[in-house]
Amino acid sequence: MLIKSKLFKTEIISGGEIEYKYISSHNKDSPTIVFLHEGLGSISTWKTFPTLVAEATNCSVFVYSRHGYGGSSFTKRKFDKSYMHHEALEILPAILDNFEIKRPILYGHSDGASIALIHAGAMDTEVSAIIAEAPHVFVENISIEGIRTAKSAFEVGNLKNSLTKHHANPDKTFQNWSNAWLNPKFLRWEIKDYLKNIHCPLLLIQGTEDAYGTLKQLESIEENVNGSFKKLVLEKTGHSPHKEASRQVLLAIKNFISQL
Repeated sequence: MLIKSKLFKTEIISGGEIEYKYISSHNKDSPTIVFLHEGLGSISTWKTFPTLVAEATNCSVFVYSRHGYGGSSFTKRKFDKSYMHHEALEILPAILDNFEIKRPILYGHSDGASIALIHAGAMDTEVSAIIAEAPHVFVENISIEGIRTAKSAFEVGNLKNSLTKHHANPDKTFQNWSNAWLNPKFLRWEIKDYLKNIHCPLLLIQGTEDAYGTLKQLESIEENVNGSFKKLVLEKTGHSPHKEASRQVLLAIKNFISQL
């Protein structure tokens, strides 16, 4: 069903190079699923999951590493509390325009889910649907504790070695992300106001053992969006359901997209 998959470097987008992967489908009428990775993610941290989604849905897939992640260029010396807004309102629109992606399905994980929600709630461009896995809508104590734990694992554990496999400069990538979240100003970060402007269908996915957020995040989305939504809550599952419960997540995605 699917044609080919290649890794490319794009031209400069918004001041820096973006690495991306595009998987094209024979079904030219199908929407493109745009993957938005987590706070320490990149193309490679998704592993084979985007390909599995493309095969399950017969949709084209576009996945990229944000500036400062993977092999993409750094465009800022550090992140501030608006870094997800910057991605959602400036970089993502430029990428969609550059690659002529119309009415995408946005699949966001963690930070990527928040970026998808901000984009859909603020932009004039149309979004066909959102798949939000482990989204952040506001900051919880568990979120901050999870990042402090990650910082310790980076400094004295194996996290740095793990990130070296996925990022050209793991030190800078980790510091940009963790310093933004651990800045006291970030405690007031929230995106609830964007949710009321979301009218497209949503699929919400979360594990009950997520170390970075509770089910209150999904409850806030349910209470505030104006679009229809489906929910997949997975027991004994942490922050990355697509890795920990891949079959269940794939089936939910396939059913969700087939009903659009």
